[in-house]
Amino acid sequence: MAGLIKREDIDELRSRTRIDEVIGEFVTLKTAGIGSLKGLCPFHDEKTPSFTVRPQVGMYHCFGCGESGDVFTFLQKVEQLSFVEAVEALAGKAGMHLRYEDGKGPDREQASRRQRLLEMHEVAQRFYAQALESEAGQIGREFLTGRGFPAESSRDFGIGFAPKSWDALTTHLRKAGFTDEEILAAGLASEGGRGIYDRFRGRVVWPIKDMTARTIGFGARRLFDDDKGPKYLNTPETALYHKNQVLYGLDLAKKSIAKTKRVVVVEGYTDVMAAHLAGVDQAVATCGTAFGAEHVKIIRRLLGDDPTGQVIFTFDGDAAGQKAALKAFEFENLFTAQTFVAVEPDGLDPCDLRMQKGDAAVRELIDGCKPLFEFVITTAVSRFDLDTVEGRISAVRAAADVLTDIRDRNSLSHYYRFVAGRIGVDIDEVEAAVRTAARQPKQNRQGGNQPTNRPGFGDGPPSAPAQSYRNGPPPPPAAQAPAEAAPETAAASAGEIADERRIEYVYDERPDVSNLSAPISPARLKTEKGALMVALQHPEVVNAKLFDSLSGKAFEHPGYRRIQEAITSAGGLGAAGTTQSNWAERVLEASAEDLKPYVAQLLVTPLPVVEGTGIDRFARGIVARLFDYDLERIAKELHSRLQRQDTGDGAGQAALLGQLQTLEQHRARLKTLM
Repeated sequence: MAGLIKREDIDELRSRTRIDEVIGEFVTLKTAGIGSLKGLCPFHDEKTPSFTVRPQVGMYHCFGCGESGDVFTFLQKVEQLSFVEAVEALAGKAGMHLRYEDGKGPDREQASRRQRLLEMHEVAQRFYAQALESEAGQIGREFLTGRGFPAESSRDFGIGFAPKSWDALTTHLRKAGFTDEEILAAGLASEGGRGIYDRFRGRVVWPIKDMTARTIGFGARRLFDDDKGPKYLNTPETALYHKNQVLYGLDLAKKSIAKTKRVVVVEGYTDVMAAHLAGVDQAVATCGTAFGAEHVKIIRRLLGDDPTGQVIFTFDGDAAGQKAALKAFEFENLFTAQTFVAVEPDGLDPCDLRMQKGDAAVRELIDGCKPLFEFVITTAVSRFDLDTVEGRISAVRAAADVLTDIRDRNSLSHYYRFVAGRIGVDIDEVEAAVRTAARQPKQNRQGGNQPTNRPGFGDGPPSAPAQSYRNGPPPPPAAQAPAEAAPETAAASAGEIADERRIEYVYDERPDVSNLSAPISPARLKTEKGALMVALQHPEVVNAKLFDSLSGKAFEHPGYRRIQEAITSAGGLGAAGTTQSNWAERVLEASAEDLKPYVAQLLVTPLPVVEGTGIDRFARGIVARLFDYDLERIAKELHSRLQRQDTGDGAGQAALLGQLQTLEQHRARLKTLM
């Protein structure tokens, strides 16, 4: 058994690691307020970014699906790792040596199946790369140089050669300690009547990598005439490799994509290489499958749903290329970015174009792209004989069917003119055809070129949206409210508490409290939430003595009171110090399981502070206001006792009046901070 990783090493690694940089490997993040970043959630499909990251507190939270956690949790979920594997992976990147309890290190024989597969692919890639440099790999080197790729570029892309042998790789992997079962599970071998044998033989091999540059599969091209297999052969579906969820070259292109807000989708491995070498370093390609909805999700996360972004498809000019373009158009509506198509007039793909006309020609092809709508309309119209009246009528109907799918209504007038000029009819005729098409169910339109099952336009029920909150997250659950709750809260019925859980608010919008029999005021909820947010996110600017002296009745909402108790259990603000990632971790550990998601929300929700005004001023004011609420409550209790006081007890009345006077003095001083 491997020992547990020492807690101090985990804390040290967490403090060394920037959560935004780790998450940025998977999601394009944009500034969303002071110390807050936002992007599209990698855990559920969404159109409006609700995935928030707070680097200062080392936490993330999605306000759409509720996923939250720290950098280790993120890697566990996005990469399907155990906690130990996530820690070890980050430690490896940080160059940090981990210590284990009792001096025991990780047991590699007990490593997860996924990690074993990743290690095997790294071994296989090195084997293929070395084979390319061998005498037997001469045929592979000649193929690559013949396509315009010198040895240096081949090494940069990690290209290799699979020897023309039945078991060269299999034997090598066995010697490296991998079992036949593991080799088969990785898709690196196939099984026959005489045992297992290499899947790739006598081929040039491209490593297919995930976004973090780890090899998860291979694509291989046939070289020998006696090879009766397909021209291109890819890794089959495995625990690592899912062809509809990977884009070749993405590990190399992602930084440029995020910077330029442009993605160039080409058709093959050599096209990706040619584009990158020509200076189009945003190029990626699908791997053995057509462009689909899962690829859209990957690209959207990288572009960050920027409406100025560009997705450029390149296709061959033949019938197959046109078919691929129309297939891609099925998913056009899923993009927020603008979509374009680049087709070389002579039908050359980027690799052939670079070989025949040079790097500049590849760049000109991409820069000269045209809107995908224009290409689809042109393709639709080309099916008809425009020299006949019947042909023009059918062409208008086909074009109208495409025009009804244009999201930007402001650009319709341009496309009306484009279609009218292309077909040779009046604009009014095109507009009338579009109005008619728009009134008909998609599958009933005549002459259209578009599939009836385009995502977002089919007749099937739309997928259920992820849970979201119109006005931000609600307060945490009031379950397990402490026995020492304020009398008015303790007396509330279970139904009233359930109603309180539905309260929603943001700082500039009143909550809906119409369902509450005894609602907590919006201003009070706003203050309670704000005080907890600043205490969790910036304990160094909060008056710890003042905050920790708040009574258990300072928070009227039972859920917020539970979070206050978690803060107290974590040592209070007096013990928070300035190491905020550790502080957040301690509070989360002190919180009940049902409370953790709400604590995470408070940790990542941006504070309502205008940049430059200072968080410390907000912190003083919000905590002072909460303290004032508590003093006001005490004052009301003293007034009630004073009214019940026996009129003959002058000393008792004087004592109560003295306490009230002291309270008012305290409140007066607090108002200077509010």
